[in-house]
Amino acid sequence: MGIVNYAVLLVMFFVVPAGVVWLCRRYRPLGQLGPIMVLYAIGMVIGNLPFIPSEIAVLQEFLPNVLIPLAIPMMLYGCTFSRGEARLQCKIVASGFLATCLAVTIGYMLFGRNIEQGAEVGGIITGMYTGGTLNAAALQAIFKINSESFVLINSYDIIISFTYFVFLFSVGIKLFRRLYGERQQTEETLDNRPQGAAEASESNPYQRLFTREGGRQLLRILGLTAVVVAVSAGVALLFAEQWFMVVFILMITTLGVACSFARRVREMDLSYDVGMYLIYIFSLTIASMADFSNLDLRGGINQLAFMVVAVFLSLFFHAIGCRALRVDADSMMISSVAFINSPPFVPMASAAMRNKRALVTGLGAGIVGYAAGNHIGVLMAHLLQML
Repeated sequence: MGIVNYAVLLVMFFVVPAGVVWLCRRYRPLGQLGPIMVLYAIGMVIGNLPFIPSEIAVLQEFLPNVLIPLAIPMMLYGCTFSRGEARLQCKIVASGFLATCLAVTIGYMLFGRNIEQGAEVGGIITGMYTGGTLNAAALQAIFKINSESFVLINSYDIIISFTYFVFLFSVGIKLFRRLYGERQQTEETLDNRPQGAAEASESNPYQRLFTREGGRQLLRILGLTAVVVAVSAGVALLFAEQWFMVVFILMITTLGVACSFARRVREMDLSYDVGMYLIYIFSLTIASMADFSNLDLRGGINQLAFMVVAVFLSLFFHAIGCRALRVDADSMMISSVAFINSPPFVPMASAAMRNKRALVTGLGAGIVGYAAGNHIGVLMAHLLQML
């Protein structure tokens, strides 16, 4: 029975996104929401259904770890890059880190003082929202936070991250572009493929995959991506365990960018659509993890408020900082996603913004966050103890 359940769940995770893409193209209201938002809503429902088999937990852990390393290089193959990327990275990293530290400090002053080990929790939140869950786990070990508090932090993060996504993907993208005085991204920005291929993909992004030419191209895409992932994992294994994810994401991104300079790779115009479908599956899987049945909102109201302030105030400060530094709205938003949700969510944000060029910007910011998150978290915990 267990094998049958696994098979049914796998089919669900892989087929539901296809149905959602079809519905979003057929019905305008759903199309305006976008497949990612619809899949997030469906995933939330699936995760809280009482009759879902327990085997789903295994797939929830396995699929994201496989899908993201495959999707990132695929979505990078057709991208183009500017000389000002390094300067842009310095601006958004400085703005993002400062924004998070300011937001956590204010959240601590308002709510953090009322919770046990509030300064240490503030340090964990800082590491989480400049790097990711990996940094939060490391900081939990450093500060020796009890496991119940750490579970509570992660549980609340699910609610807050979902709320953050709903805001950013539903109204935030249009709002920030308008506030920054920027118009909607042009077709050139949305898609760097040849005009004919782009138009064919717009009419039906996945139709060509079922042709002989599309099937051959798919095999080439998968083969190249397998090599990129294997080489990246091999290099990452040469480093200490705590650095594995940092080096792995860095290598995948670097090799994906390097491959994009090869003409034959750029001509594989289906690579972005294939990677995008993996992101759709990832979105459904991640959203299905949101189990709200065990959350104690009353018992940890100060903790919840602390984290809400940290997330949304950091977004506010980051928006102000990037505007002052003349950073564009899309780079600000995708770097915010990288800091608050970590690099695996960057491709999803890039797709929601329909801006492929923002992908490398977000991944670069997230990698820096991974590398620096532990150090900033420890520093913040010591600073908060002085307040």
